[in-house]
Amino acid sequence: MRRILPVILVSLMAAGASAQTNAPSNYSGPQPAPMPPTIPAPQDIPYPGGTIQLSVDASQPAQGIMRVHEVIPVAKAGPLTLLYPRWLPGNHAPNGPISKMAGLTIHAGGGVVPWQRDPIDVYAFHIDVPNGAREVTADFQYLSPVEDREGRVVATDVIVNLEWNAVVLYPAGYFSRRIPVAADVKLPQGWGIGTALEGAGGHFKTTTLNTLVDSPLLAGKYFKRVDLDPGAKVPVYADIVADRPNQLKFTPEELAPHKALVQQAYKLYGSHHYDHYDFLLGLSAHIGGEGLEHHQSSEDVTTEKYFTHWDKSSPGRDLLAHEYTHSWNGKFRRPADLWTPNYNVPMRGSMLWVYEGQTQFWGFVLAARSGLWNKQQALDAYADLAALYSTQAGRQWRPLADTTLDPVVASRQPIPWRNYQRSEDYYNEGLLLWLDADTLIRQKTNGQKSLDDFARAFFGINDGSFVTVTYTFDDVVKTLNSVMPYDWAGFLHAHLNLAPKPPLDGITRGGYRLIYTDKPTDRDQFGDGRRKQDSFAYSIGVVVNNKGRVTDVTWQGPAFKAGLTLGSEITAVNGVEFDADELKDAISDAKTDKAPIQLLIKNNGAYRTVSIPYHDGLRYPHLERLPNTPALLDALITAKK
Repeated sequence: MRRILPVILVSLMAAGASAQTNAPSNYSGPQPAPMPPTIPAPQDIPYPGGTIQLSVDASQPAQGIMRVHEVIPVAKAGPLTLLYPRWLPGNHAPNGPISKMAGLTIHAGGGVVPWQRDPIDVYAFHIDVPNGAREVTADFQYLSPVEDREGRVVATDVIVNLEWNAVVLYPAGYFSRRIPVAADVKLPQGWGIGTALEGAGGHFKTTTLNTLVDSPLLAGKYFKRVDLDPGAKVPVYADIVADRPNQLKFTPEELAPHKALVQQAYKLYGSHHYDHYDFLLGLSAHIGGEGLEHHQSSEDVTTEKYFTHWDKSSPGRDLLAHEYTHSWNGKFRRPADLWTPNYNVPMRGSMLWVYEGQTQFWGFVLAARSGLWNKQQALDAYADLAALYSTQAGRQWRPLADTTLDPVVASRQPIPWRNYQRSEDYYNEGLLLWLDADTLIRQKTNGQKSLDDFARAFFGINDGSFVTVTYTFDDVVKTLNSVMPYDWAGFLHAHLNLAPKPPLDGITRGGYRLIYTDKPTDRDQFGDGRRKQDSFAYSIGVVVNNKGRVTDVTWQGPAFKAGLTLGSEITAVNGVEFDADELKDAISDAKTDKAPIQLLIKNNGAYRTVSIPYHDGLRYPHLERLPNTPALLDALITAKK
């Protein structure tokens, strides 16, 4: 049968082809059904209806339910399309949380108005406004995930992280900057509120839709506001919420680098583009982690131990520096194809290696210059990236430029072979691209110029202006050439196109080289401890959690070749019940014992033993100073006077 079946299939296919060939001349196959009417394209004209009134009741947050009441004035009767934001700045993908919206009911003219979801664009709702109606009211609920597996948790009994895009409908056909909104929020009595919006007591001044969406709210029972630039005409605050009051305690020494971050950013960019700025800093084990940029604020939700375990929280302390930089790069200056007139026009991320890559670069630099990291912590962070991209198999087939599409391709969902498939590498490989550029400029100008000069010339323009200035590839090249004439277009394309050689020129030109030892850095130890895992990525090529579950496998690494895959559980090591120390000892012992490492694996309910013939011991990345070379990397991360 296995040999006969293909013959039968070929015969049937030929018969089908013959039947179609011999069909009558008037024969017609299926034709596509007509598409629904197009949704009105946004126009740069004022919304004629007037100001939208948006009220959000988050006064009982323990269940994660936010109740929305919205009054949308209308200028005339007839068809109206309401949009739920889909393409969100900073997300780079069409992932507005519409699945969390429920209970939509619309009223107008004294009665219920039926709505119909667009069958193609499910973020659009069509209604007919009855004659004589002057407003439409929409009531619905936003249902926050209550478990991580459902998405990012944004509400607990003591914290609410309200992103306005999740709780608003707006009329199609207008730029978001031309739609006025007056918003208010109801929270539990006595809670503190952090937001860039102007107002008091949960009632905010009328603003535009784009400013509202760009000004989230972080509120909590345990709240503290700290002035990070005392006496300045343009204030900068840290609005801190936490799971428990003791997590809000910090020392002057711990606060000092946060204040220094503001000053180092001003010395770098020579400008600001806000009239006040709020770091919305959430310290929580229950609210989902977040790092999201906004023009006058940033959402920085991190470990609840940020201050209470200050000596161990360094791996995540570049978060604030990264998101703060976005006020200049991403909000004030933005790639032309990432700027859109409203939240339902698709974004294109071709320049994310600047938007995110250079922001990641400056996030590392400012973390070091401000003292959020000491010098060794910064070097260890660079070592991790150097090792990652020295061993990433996916660089052999997928160029860096293509990863800018990954937020749409993968929707930030888990993937089985990250080392081979690649992900949003425009962040960290983008950082190494800009490190290469910085050290090249320093080398060729004998230290007289650096990427600092690019930052001031590119992002420091129009001091005090809020008006976004877009940029293109040619704009980046032009400004680089103004700092130092060079073939910058060729330089950038060499990084962005397929470049299998590890992108470590910035490390070596900076005066360091990547080495491996059998001792992890504090960064690696603290990071693994926080994630409850142990990384053997650069030895046998796996990462395992504290229960032995394999959470990552290096493509073509020793464990990969032995047949391990994501989701496998290591139950025993060389015949002894698994724990991380047993695996570390086995890897170390294999340097002198030439027998392969034996792992008992459980996967899909079945057990098997795999042998890994690996004998190079534990390997953790470090940077080692190259003798007799300029310390250009040291110069980069040294605080500016």
